[in-house]
Amino acid sequence: MSTPPDLAAWLRLSLIPGIGAETQRKLLGAFGLPEAIFSASPSALRGVIGEIATQKFLFKHEANFPAIDAALAWASEAGNSIFTLADSDYPKALLDAADPPVLLYCKGRRELLNKPMLAIVGSRNATAQGERDATAFAKTLGDAGLTIVSGLALGIDAAAHRGGLETAASTVAIIGTGADRIYPARNVALGRELAERGAIISEFPLGTAALANNFPRRNRIIAGLGKGTLVIEAALNSGSLITARLAADAGREVFAIPGSIHSPMARGCHQLIRQGAKLVETAEDILEELRVDRPPHMVKHNQKSPLDEGDKPSNEAKILAALGQSPTNLETIAARSGLTPADLLAILLPMELAGQVAQLPGGLYQRLN
Repeated sequence: MSTPPDLAAWLRLSLIPGIGAETQRKLLGAFGLPEAIFSASPSALRGVIGEIATQKFLFKHEANFPAIDAALAWASEAGNSIFTLADSDYPKALLDAADPPVLLYCKGRRELLNKPMLAIVGSRNATAQGERDATAFAKTLGDAGLTIVSGLALGIDAAAHRGGLETAASTVAIIGTGADRIYPARNVALGRELAERGAIISEFPLGTAALANNFPRRNRIIAGLGKGTLVIEAALNSGSLITARLAADAGREVFAIPGSIHSPMARGCHQLIRQGAKLVETAEDILEELRVDRPPHMVKHNQKSPLDEGDKPSNEAKILAALGQSPTNLETIAARSGLTPADLLAILLPMELAGQVAQLPGGLYQRLN
């Protein structure tokens, strides 16, 4: 994408120290485009943003020219671009949310930010089952046409991105560093995949390090982009609960997967459910709530009899019989059905999509019909 001729003025405005997004939007609302802001008189500026902010604006904006040149050079590289509030393809979902960023740095597929999205967030210290759930939900929701948005953290975020990358709808990471940095280091390889097949988005200037205050701030973008937010495993002090609250404040749906009453990783989800989040057991619950049209392969058809010709039990029938009416782990299903765990996993996923079984936290499966 070619660099817009007025991008330097937008960068100049966004990079003034001490002039945050709210003040920037006040100036834009009063004067129009950035060029007009820089042409305004000091008295006109004071009338909009006050004396202190005007002094910061007047005495600090010229110090940013090297950073502007660096950002323009970065944006001219293949795969890199910068959104401004004036761009026609600025993410429309963010325009309806609180505190939209004036600038967004994008590495990867810019067009994904105007696709239907679903946020998936959760614990950095996720269980193996939680990560499997995140990947499975992301893949199923992605197959239904929802681009997965998350925060590139360890645990649930990374697992959700991996699931999204397996689908045509792909996935978008909203990060708390500059778009030219990947944090944490363990996700560098995943970040490269996202830059190639998905997108990495940041509102922070290039070179911004991993500062603690930036990560809660990026959560409002995750919440704002999604039609809803799904929380998978969250302790009571989890940052994921911030994202869920921001999603609710923005009028988006909040979903949570329940877990064991004995697990600290389930308490945040249980709190959300008590506060009105929708309890989900399958991806179908989310698709129905959001009224997402499923592609043909995901539409439920009349189920065939679980018996093959000659009344010989099919593998699906064996699994349903092994499940009974109670949540059951994979090892028990294998012992009862005579199928190997590898065979079971291959058979259970289509059964989940058909609405016959649901995968629950803790490695359990539940019969649905």
